Amino acid sequence: MRSTFALRVSCDAVYPGIVADVTDTIERVHAGGRACHVRAPGCVVVQNAWNHWPCVYPQHGPGRKHERKLTLQPWQQAIIDEHPADFLRGLFHSDGCRFQNWATRMVAGEKKRYEYGRWMFTNNSADIQLWCKQTRDLLDIPWRQSFWTTITVSTRAGVARLDELVGPKS
Repeated sequence: MRSTFALRVSCDAVYPGIVADVTDTIERVHAGGRACHVRAPGCVVVQNAWNHWPCVYPQHGPGRKHERKLTLQPWQQAIIDEHPADFLRGLFHSDGCRFQNWATRMVAGEKKRYEYGRWMFTNNSADIQLWCKQTRDLLDIPWRQSFWTTITVSTRAGVARLDELVGPKS
């Protein structure tokens, strides 16, 4: 549309709960606006047209997000500080996963296999990674940088806390 901006969020069609959450959030932010769904192979694009999307997402701009500086506005940081679990949930439902990791150890001369839960967040943007780290710190969730694009949580307490706050993708 020439006279307005369109927000488009591509969601994996396997997760109808996430599609519903995205739809609900867009409609709550743009009160009176209706989100529509455009289906494509394997995905659902949730979209809404509104002149004020650039006000809501001032980080939007030309170029790839990981190749330019992203900053949060003070009002955005205040929302994250007030609702850190919701922010983490959105980050993990977008660019994260929960899986069972395993390792083997020699115990009394016998090789034993151990399995444990793990959360992983992957994003090429150092700024988005920083927001994820700061929010985990705010919630006392231990994390480590396992690769330049990847942040992991693998302590029992940290995994349990993220299980509680983020929950499974649905």
